[in-house]
Amino acid sequence: MAVFDMKSAPLMILELLLVSLGLTIAPFSAEENNDHWFVYSGFANASLTLDNTASITPSGLLELTNGTVMSMGHAFYPTPLRLRDSPNSTVQSFSASFVFGIISIYDDLSSHGLAMLIAPSRTLSALPVQYLGLLSGSNDGNKSNHIFAVELDTYQNSEFKDINNNHIGIDINSMTSVQSNPAGFFHDQDGTFENLTLSSKEAMRVWVEYDRENTQIDVTMAPLAIVKPKRPTVSTIQNLSDVLTDVAYVGFSSSTGKIHTQHYVLGWSFAMNGPAPSIDLSMLPKLPRHHHKSRRSWVLETVLPIATAALLLSLGVVAFLLVRRHVRYAEIREDWELEFGPHRFSYKDLFHATGGFENKNLLGIGGFGRVYKGELPRSRLKIAVKRVSHDSKQGMKEFIAEIVSIGRLQNRNLVQLLGYCRRKGELLLVYEYMPNGSLDKYLHNAKEGNSALSWAQRFRIIKGIASGLLYLHEEWEKVVVHRDIKGSNVLLDSEMNGRLGDFGLARLYDHGVDPQTTHVVGTIGYLAPKLARGGNATPLTDVFSFGMFVLEVTCGQRPVRHENVQDSQLMLVDWVLDKVREGSFGATMDARLEGKYDIGEAYLALKIGLLCSHPFASERPTMRQVIQYLDGEIEAPDLSFEVLASMQSEGIDPYLISYPLSTECFSTTSNVVSGGR
Repeated sequence: MAVFDMKSAPLMILELLLVSLGLTIAPFSAEENNDHWFVYSGFANASLTLDNTASITPSGLLELTNGTVMSMGHAFYPTPLRLRDSPNSTVQSFSASFVFGIISIYDDLSSHGLAMLIAPSRTLSALPVQYLGLLSGSNDGNKSNHIFAVELDTYQNSEFKDINNNHIGIDINSMTSVQSNPAGFFHDQDGTFENLTLSSKEAMRVWVEYDRENTQIDVTMAPLAIVKPKRPTVSTIQNLSDVLTDVAYVGFSSSTGKIHTQHYVLGWSFAMNGPAPSIDLSMLPKLPRHHHKSRRSWVLETVLPIATAALLLSLGVVAFLLVRRHVRYAEIREDWELEFGPHRFSYKDLFHATGGFENKNLLGIGGFGRVYKGELPRSRLKIAVKRVSHDSKQGMKEFIAEIVSIGRLQNRNLVQLLGYCRRKGELLLVYEYMPNGSLDKYLHNAKEGNSALSWAQRFRIIKGIASGLLYLHEEWEKVVVHRDIKGSNVLLDSEMNGRLGDFGLARLYDHGVDPQTTHVVGTIGYLAPKLARGGNATPLTDVFSFGMFVLEVTCGQRPVRHENVQDSQLMLVDWVLDKVREGSFGATMDARLEGKYDIGEAYLALKIGLLCSHPFASERPTMRQVIQYLDGEIEAPDLSFEVLASMQSEGIDPYLISYPLSTECFSTTSNVVSGGR
């Protein structure tokens, strides 16, 4: 690393003198020679820029998250740093050190972590949970982020290729670390590695160093009692001149998931072109302690309730009267739901988040309920709440268990199911909010003033949904069969990327197990032939629905078409087969595209749509093969005349044609709890 020049030496001498006198050093800027440094030995009276849950405690701790679930917090040094000598020069060397502590309600489980970062702005387009408040599913991996971060992650996300649930990583514009290592340090004496637990409730120290000449990033961590080890914990070569902007902000970001966790920074120092100033460890505030209950406290907790029984009885009467006034928040809670913990939202929070489920927050209406936009009162997280009616308790425990399991799915092409709530005769499902609504309205509801999607947007949506289905079928710990893939269940994020949502009908089973589905559910036009007569739902039935979805996106038409005044029905796949056999490829494309599309991609999409919607399940490709077709790794098989003829002669199951046309889900049994639209 580069060192300070002689002009900055007096500043260091002044710092050491003040520390020796026991005085607190205020943040200090040295404009001379573009050098910049500051040091905080505790944060009492510090003028940091804070947002969301971040705050400074009376004892001088920088508290990034306060234990609220699904929350995030940011803290930045208020003055931007000039990282380059001149606009055309490289990013200067810099170094930082900080002392942190993570406290969870559990001894061996935490969520999710914290990070030190350098970013072009103090306002981040970010989400909590696995994104640590740094990024979101819509911008993760974008070079335009210009973000460098060092993450201390206490949760393993396979989506980001995390090595374990206790690691330190170097991130460049993405939550997938360019280099990571288990948390710990190397002993100077013998070079052995000693593991450290990030959520140990103990303070630890981290050093971050960037060498301008060698473009090397070194990150070292150790307990407070140990001098900085010579060998870094994790190191990589990365030219930050290609990443960071000329002027940027340095700070911290943190987030929680569904486990109550608090993230603290006790001290912090930073310097340009030299080693970070020393933090006075003797002046650091103490972390909150969470001691096990002593015998004395146990006695007090036993005696005090008896001594105050009369008071509690009178308070109970008052509480009973208050509860009667708040029946609007009444919920159904059963003992077996205790195991699902943080996945259960309170009705009161959802009621306030949606403004009392007012019509102005109504996003849509389906056959099984209404969907409302909302914002959680504490974390400010935007959500979509679906109110689903249910009449029977039969199978409710199993259904809730599957809802909670599906809530653990984490993939950028899926809408995150955050949890649920039960109240009287309804079930409320809580999802991540998608600002651009459903794909269905862009394909079929031109009267609402929605602009037509370009071909590039449509093809990207097809690839995204294919990737999401591959994750559900093969890459997660269980096989997930969605059972209701269609345009109205594909939602669009802020960048018009498609995400598969509505897992109310999904079913899970272990890999290698033959599923025994007793209820047939789905939407007419998307159901595979033979399924409606009692066949088991499998990944290949999802593939059929995906094929119909691809044709719907490509042709801009619903799977069941009205052909004449008698309202006769024709399957879209049969209409496409007719056009393909006639050689009228262009006639199948959505007229709203006005001929502006990539012919090769469009023909590939039609081929994939027809292959996936083949009436015989054994002839359909898997989603892994579909991804290979879309990525050009292998060529999709040609549709021969014989294949086209066999597909058209087989046709749609007569059972479905005789069924009344509907755009809603149906079930062959009345007691199925379904997610609906």
